[in-house]
Amino acid sequence: MSAERRLAYRGQKFRIAFARDRQGAYPAEEFFDQLPKADQAKLQNLFRILGDLGKHNNDQKFGDLGDGLYEFKSFQIRMPFSYAQNERELVLITHGFKKKKDKTPPPEIARARKILSEDAEASKIFVITDHKTKRKRP
Repeated sequence: MSAERRLAYRGQKFRIAFARDRQGAYPAEEFFDQLPKADQAKLQNLFRILGDLGKHNNDQKFGDLGDGLYEFKSFQIRMPFSYAQNERELVLITHGFKKKKDKTPPPEIARARKILSEDAEASKIFVITDHKTKRKRP
């Protein structure tokens, strides 16, 4: 798989990108593209806030799901995200869903963690270095 990232927003502090799953699909991008333009604009504004400011302090718009997992919140729309472990200044959005109850359902949190794990595996870059030993001639 390519190491190329599909960006949702390039900010001054962070790049906001869609994570890819094991099959090479981008669940968050697919969800985002299916939303009405008005909802896309609201989420894009949240991407801009995080990307340009590098932090968030509005619990109404940014949720903390624990263990380094967060979510963009726009009314019932949720898009889990995490700060990338292996790439600096990168935020990965895993997928999206519409929340029906007060708390984020555990299966959605598990799905986010699975997608992050699959993205990390797919993003590994192997560098092969050929070390030749210099030998002295007799």
